[in-house]
Amino acid sequence: MKEMQIVRQSGGALAFLAGVLAALVIGWWIFPQVLFSKQEQPIRFSHQVHVVGQDMACDDCHFYREDGSFAGLPTNEKCGECHEDVMGEDPAEEKYVTEYYQEGKEVPWLIYQYQPDNVYFSHNAHQQYDCTECHPNLADNDSPPPYYRNRISGYSKDTMKMWRCERCHAQNHVSNACYVCHK
Repeated sequence: MKEMQIVRQSGGALAFLAGVLAALVIGWWIFPQVLFSKQEQPIRFSHQVHVVGQDMACDDCHFYREDGSFAGLPTNEKCGECHEDVMGEDPAEEKYVTEYYQEGKEVPWLIYQYQPDNVYFSHNAHQQYDCTECHPNLADNDSPPPYYRNRISGYSKDTMKMWRCERCHAQNHVSNACYVCHK
């Protein structure tokens, strides 16, 4: 009788451990694979060629408007200052010039850190910080990282999370009141 109880008890522990392991595999590996779709940018853009090869700074292409708001990604007008014609032998540059610039179409870039409409973020208020404190440092990247779109929300996996903003505000003695960031 005691032997049977020991077998039942150890069988229950084994089943419990198998269930925990299965939950971990599903939660950490399978669920993210289902939740996020992996996408590539429409054109391979090399920050390395521009930043390292041409000695350009981030704000040569990503800049503030006259009102202090951030303009985001460069437009064809900005890129066309250098890429009106194909300059090198990179197929990605040729694709940009022929399919987008010469056709007058903006590149439909996938925005890694696009914020929801209820979030107000002023780059102007954060100018004293280095861009890489919030954004990944892409200076050495020859190709853009994969873009992971959340199938439910439509936002990028890399969209800035509120806890990061709150932590930075707390560390810098800035208000974390809702109205500071949410309009």
